[in-house]
Amino acid sequence: MRITEAVKRYSHEKLLICNDESSGLTAFIAIHDTTLGPACGGVRIWPYEREEDAITDVLRLSRAMTYKSAAAGLSLGGGKGLIMADSHTEKTDRLLRAFGRCVESLGGRYVTTEDVGMKPEDLIVIAEETRHVVGLPTSHGGSGDTSPLTGLGVYMGMKAAAKSVWGSDSLEGRTVAMQGFGNVGTQTAHYLVKEGAKLIVADIYQQSRDKALSIGASVVAPDDIYDVDCDIFSPCALGGTLNDETIPRLRSSIVAGGANNQLLEEKHGEALRKRGILYAPDYIINAGGIIQVACEIEGICDPRKSKEMTERIFDTTERVIKMSIDEDLPTSAAADRLAQRRLDAARRQKSAVAAD
Repeated sequence: MRITEAVKRYSHEKLLICNDESSGLTAFIAIHDTTLGPACGGVRIWPYEREEDAITDVLRLSRAMTYKSAAAGLSLGGGKGLIMADSHTEKTDRLLRAFGRCVESLGGRYVTTEDVGMKPEDLIVIAEETRHVVGLPTSHGGSGDTSPLTGLGVYMGMKAAAKSVWGSDSLEGRTVAMQGFGNVGTQTAHYLVKEGAKLIVADIYQQSRDKALSIGASVVAPDDIYDVDCDIFSPCALGGTLNDETIPRLRSSIVAGGANNQLLEEKHGEALRKRGILYAPDYIINAGGIIQVACEIEGICDPRKSKEMTERIFDTTERVIKMSIDEDLPTSAAADRLAQRRLDAARRQKSAVAAD
């Protein structure tokens, strides 16, 4: 797919291609929609084999950020950054600073923060080149690591889904199969273990597997996680893991995780519904991080406010599930409809103001 065709397909406002030979930077910044406010979304560092794959991912991720902020009631649009590199071996200060200059060139239309392969400390380096960074450590005036609130939101989404399926939001004694045990997975596990849930974890990195074992989780091989007999399957790694090959293998009643773009294609939301698996849409339940940085953008780094707003993800998930039932839609489509209605209302309001 050509770049122009890809941008048109996902209805983006802008795709910025960033190349810097001196640092080895190849990066993309996608701005999907700024109807509700400046585009905000993390920068992901991942060693994609092809630029085409990276572009497709950054476009899909930025679109999801538009819907995530809209559904969460935030005054932010959707954007995403993506650096083609291995965060374990190729992430350097020069690379991060070069990316920061790309962010600055957009003049505030895109605000960046942390994502896969990034740490709050990396944002400090990016902030040397641009003001448009949020999620900085508290020692640098930011709101700090966003993964604790993201994990809390995923947990609240799981509980709302559990209430719908089993009539109670208790997760005590439930088995949760977690695909990926990075920052968000670890934070989600904190709440699950505290409530008495049982964890089965898969991760490609030994350090993450050791961390899971240290809290009493069982560990299986990455590809075996789809076949685990569990109550909740929780994708907490990269996107596209729910597809034609994996959905038939699932042995759970619920899918609820922290990864973005878990469905490879829109049709897979219906595929889960046909199998009787309740899907808690990813961008509904993993919105804790964007809620935190939205408060930071507003100049109010109040942890209590951010936590209260994140806990409301339980109510939003219930609303999506109810809409799914009432309107005979897969929950993924119901979530899109909820977000789109807010975007449409904002556009009508802007048009009315412009006409006056």
